[in-house]
Amino acid sequence: MSQAVIHRDPDIQGGVPVFTATRVPLKNLFDCLKAGESLDQFLEDYPSVSREQAVTALELAREAAPEHAPAA
Repeated sequence: MSQAVIHRDPDIQGGVPVFTATRVPLKNLFDCLKAGESLDQFLEDYPSVSREQAVTALELAREAAPEHAPAA
């Protein structure tokens, strides 16, 4: 995906990171997955987020996580 997947603007949702071209906070994806929901359920609940955006956001989070982070 050539464009940014995550956008932050103080005029959108108070500046929290959202999926680009949506008002859906990135945190919602992680909250859904943490609660045991599937990616498909998240995408059904937030149809303005594309599968490609969600998968890319997860890949970016994985790359940003320290290798030896303690399990939550």
